[in-house]
Amino acid sequence: MIKYFFYISLSLLFFNTSLAKDIDIQEDINLKYQCDLEKKILKNSEYNYQTFLAKDLDEKDLEKFDIEARKPGTLMIKGLSLFLSDTTKLDVKIVNKDVVLFKAIDKENNYSESGIITRKSGELIHEITRNVKSENSEKDISVYSCRKRNTNV
Repeated sequence: MIKYFFYISLSLLFFNTSLAKDIDIQEDINLKYQCDLEKKILKNSEYNYQTFLAKDLDEKDLEKFDIEARKPGTLMIKGLSLFLSDTTKLDVKIVNKDVVLFKAIDKENNYSESGIITRKSGELIHEITRNVKSENSEKDISVYSCRKRNTNV
């Protein structure tokens, strides 16, 4: 649990430091992952940051999660959600040797998705926030364990 708190804190730190520089792609990458859902944390009218293990959910793992980055500012995220697959919506794009960080907000600023994946460990945190402007905003935070996918099939 402390490990996840550390990664969430790390992602918030990156988001705060990225406000001054929203696009920082330091290297070209083409990563292909297969990810297993470990747990989901829900905050809504029914749950207040309650944690559910993957075995207790009907959600599927990510069979194909692909990240492609090209210097100086291109980042493509495929397989996590349809919203993030639209590269024009990505507001924050940070790629370095340690992490890939991304965030997208809809035009109405009422829905956002963000994620951070640690390249060495393969841990992925994906956050969806609905009703951002409302006092009753809802959050879904999914934690995945990812491994590189073999593409020689």
